[in-house]
Amino acid sequence: MDYKGIVELMINNLEEGVIVVDSDLNIVYFNEPTTNITGFDPEEAVNKNIFQVFPHIEKEDSTFYKVIKTGKPIIDYVQHYTNYQGKNVSIVTSTIPIIEDGKITGAIEIFRDLTHVMELSEKVHMLQNTLYEKNNQEKKFLPNGTQYTFANLIGESQAIKQIKRKAQKVANSDSAVFVYGETGTGKEIVVQGLHNLSNRRDKPFIAQNCGALPENLLESILFGTVQGSFTGAKDKEGLFELADGGTLFLDELNSMNLNLQSKLLRVIEDGMIRRIGSTKTKLVDVRIIAATNIEPRKLVEEGKLREDLYYRLNVIYFHIPPLRERKEDIPLLVDHFIKICNSKMNKSVKGVDQEVMEYFLNYDWPGNVRELQNVIESVMNFVDHEYIDLEDLQICHHPCVKVIRDVPQVPIMSKNISLKEAVEEYEKQLIKKALEEADNNCAKAARALKVPKQTLHGKIKRYGLLNT
Repeated sequence: MDYKGIVELMINNLEEGVIVVDSDLNIVYFNEPTTNITGFDPEEAVNKNIFQVFPHIEKEDSTFYKVIKTGKPIIDYVQHYTNYQGKNVSIVTSTIPIIEDGKITGAIEIFRDLTHVMELSEKVHMLQNTLYEKNNQEKKFLPNGTQYTFANLIGESQAIKQIKRKAQKVANSDSAVFVYGETGTGKEIVVQGLHNLSNRRDKPFIAQNCGALPENLLESILFGTVQGSFTGAKDKEGLFELADGGTLFLDELNSMNLNLQSKLLRVIEDGMIRRIGSTKTKLVDVRIIAATNIEPRKLVEEGKLREDLYYRLNVIYFHIPPLRERKEDIPLLVDHFIKICNSKMNKSVKGVDQEVMEYFLNYDWPGNVRELQNVIESVMNFVDHEYIDLEDLQICHHPCVKVIRDVPQVPIMSKNISLKEAVEEYEKQLIKKALEEADNNCAKAARALKVPKQTLHGKIKRYGLLNT
């Protein structure tokens, strides 16, 4: 069987192209895919230098040059250039060094057309515009594109007060801002609040979640495109142009690939942007605010965030604390979310009872403020009385009430039972259950109940539980 022929047959029918160069960047193998990306005859390309075939690519921008120089592969790299026929081309490439006996002897690159991907980019642009207009109508956005001010940052804890004081001082600055906070802490409220405090408040606020789009699309979304830069492309403003004079918020910045991070750094440095496929640059006046839900220094150490970009963005730093570190704000947040739900659901719930509040205060809220909001909204769908109680909360099956479902229900034997008697009976049942689960091991039961062993011994003796 002719294995070489089979391999060549496979390569010749792929939608991807393959180029192999030697250490001097001379082409030793060239296979053009059926899409005719490069516009160059493969037979004519062999034995020519890579820069003869791609004359518009600068040496420092060449993936072949970088890979042979460093010995490190470059995977899924998006390139935009003008091919041999003068056609603007967008491709994604993976370039791998060829190493023989420890020496770099060349490199192989597999490339494919991005036409279909870029068409998807156009659809994403259109969808974003449609959703933006819809949100403005349905969510009553402010004219500048925001929904929140610092009035929406609920809390009287020292951490929240400090954030508000700091925001007042730096709102009118043009310096870049870096915001770190766990998911659900309210980063966007702080970011929009900054914009609405600033002298840019009458200019656009544009937000983009960098993790919400494929890497190949994000660049065109940020910088825009020119007509003819790829099949079906039109003159389209990117987010930098849309935000000109205002604020651009880049959430989940660590989802942006490192190559695009370097381009973002250049824009921050000189304020100049260039649309994909264009040779013209444009000066934009944009304040950039970036955010991550992972501590930025950790991202730098893991190589997910460029260190130079981090330092350039971290001129002004905000840390939004998790809810578990500001539990004194929980009562205010609960009241706030109940009022919102009352308005939406046409109800008149006044609050939560003391037992529910104690459970809220003892829970760590890994989902932060957003989790608390969702719990309130969930339980409000079932409440038909003035105060939310434990029975209402159990319906949600939320982790903060798991312990409630495990606690034995204590029947009230008489309508005339006193509070003291009811509490003692409830305590007796709790201790009895803990002892059963601990096989009558008092030390283990005490740890489960989180009380001193001596205290538990006294109550066991009082209730005569070990003799029953």
